[in-house]
Amino acid sequence: MAKMRAVTIREPGGPEVLETKKLKVRDPGRGEIRVRVHAAGVNRADLLQRRGLYPPPPGWPAEIPGLEYAGEVEAVGEAVELWGTGDRVMGLVGGGGYAEYVVVQEREALAIPPLLSFEEAAAVPEVFITAHDALFTQMRLEPGERLLIHAVGSGVGTAALQLAKAAGATVIGTSRAAWKLGRATDYGLDVLINTAEQDFPEMVMQATSGRGVHVLLDLVGGPYLAGNVESLTEKGRMIVVGLTGGRVAEIDLGTVLRKRLRIIGTSLRFRPLEEKIEAVRAFERDGWSLLASGQVRPVLDRVFEFEEAAEAHRYMEADENFGKLVIKVR
Repeated sequence: MAKMRAVTIREPGGPEVLETKKLKVRDPGRGEIRVRVHAAGVNRADLLQRRGLYPPPPGWPAEIPGLEYAGEVEAVGEAVELWGTGDRVMGLVGGGGYAEYVVVQEREALAIPPLLSFEEAAAVPEVFITAHDALFTQMRLEPGERLLIHAVGSGVGTAALQLAKAAGATVIGTSRAAWKLGRATDYGLDVLINTAEQDFPEMVMQATSGRGVHVLLDLVGGPYLAGNVESLTEKGRMIVVGLTGGRVAEIDLGTVLRKRLRIIGTSLRFRPLEEKIEAVRAFERDGWSLLASGQVRPVLDRVFEFEEAAEAHRYMEADENFGKLVIKVR
């Protein structure tokens, strides 16, 4: 049986526990394709998985991190109709992206727009599908509405910013780093809030003449919850996507009731297969043409070599990146 290189987690711990191993390559089953991976995106979920805090869904390798890939179809299983060998594809996986091959259900894969390199394409699936699903499928963001994005310089933040601007929304963004806010203006950010120096609910109200925002995309969690409730307008909608700031917070339910707010949480990784496919196809319908035309684009901070996976994790843990980090597999 053929072998492949993969970055594996030797044991739960710091970046030093990542090591390269040779593992068996699985043949694609019915309706599946095997992709020869050229590049894999790095996400904070990978860091948590490495530390033993975020195990993958059943059926995905616990020892190999990686939630997204870009590459070429190398083999197809029985009854595959959408793809042929040599097709350039990108997509999401429940784990195992840091490897030379992944096997996925054919309907989960997306075609790579011709103008994108494999490294750029690997920076697309997790952040753009997550952002599109949160803003449009779940929050129903409309043209002319006001949107607040926390951690706007992150991968999901930069994707959400671009998609929202393309849809005609006004976007307010927060970050603890002034330089990230400055970079975000290149992608259309309308209002900048430095949470290291400014009270974000107060600044939101100043920027909106006391009206607040219609939609809030929270990639931070815990400590921002009370301020989020303050920042939303009547009948405002909030979606929690990330918890980098913490999992626990207090909330004034009286304000939630008075404003008639809607607060929901979301995650792509643990959804059933058909729900994941729905999210992929929704982005393909609404967002793929924006990528193909260059109206929106992956924000690629840095590309690491395959042997530098541990360094990529250190870089992300230091919060030094604006946009996405990618590991070059081939």
